Amino acid sequence: MNPVDADEGTPVSVKIRERLSAARKRFHANDNISDFIEPGELEKLLDEVEVKMKGVLDSMVIDTENDHNTGDTARRVAKMYVNEVFRGRYVKAPPLTEFPNVGHLNELMIVGPITVRSACSHHFCPVIGQVWIGVMPNEHTNVIGLSKYARLAEWIMGRPQIQEEAVVQLADLIQERTQPDGLAIVMEASHFCMSWRGVKDMDSKMINSVMRGVFLKDPNLRREFLSLIPKKTNN
Repeated sequence: MNPVDADEGTPVSVKIRERLSAARKRFHANDNISDFIEPGELEKLLDEVEVKMKGVLDSMVIDTENDHNTGDTARRVAKMYVNEVFRGRYVKAPPLTEFPNVGHLNELMIVGPITVRSACSHHFCPVIGQVWIGVMPNEHTNVIGLSKYARLAEWIMGRPQIQEEAVVQLADLIQERTQPDGLAIVMEASHFCMSWRGVKDMDSKMINSVMRGVFLKDPNLRREFLSLIPKKTNN
């Protein structure tokens, strides 16, 4: 068989996986793998996911051939995963317009609440919540627009995640992009893996935080940041 013909018959997911393995790169659920996806391959990956999702429906004994409600479900689910809820795995980080801190801003800035949507890595159930970001800039800090914090959060959360790792990933990204003296992030979210299945607890939420730089060293600054965040858990 001609090598080109053999390559044409290889699933695109296998090609991407081989590139990742050759580069010794991790491809966990919450990793971004966009550097290893070539132009046009994302559409092929969507087609592949559709075929395999159809197999899942068949194994669940759902008559997609005659059930008008599920005839296109495999395609819809594939588009949802690849183009929407897990898009943060497959596309590069959103471009940011950065400005020098010409005003030498050095006061606490808080952005939030930013609504975030993700899915847990364990069950692919929705995780929906809010994020607050506190930044203590310095004269060398890159200043970015408020909406850009939301775009970065959306990119990080658009992958199968566990909340503890998601907040760290977001902190690492903002720290790298802006280089502030301090960074604080708090996330509060509802997990449908608790409310939709399992114990079916409708009220429980998870709150966690990451503190970097002066927020970690200065308890007064940390208290100021936390005091300015609206108390959402009792709403």
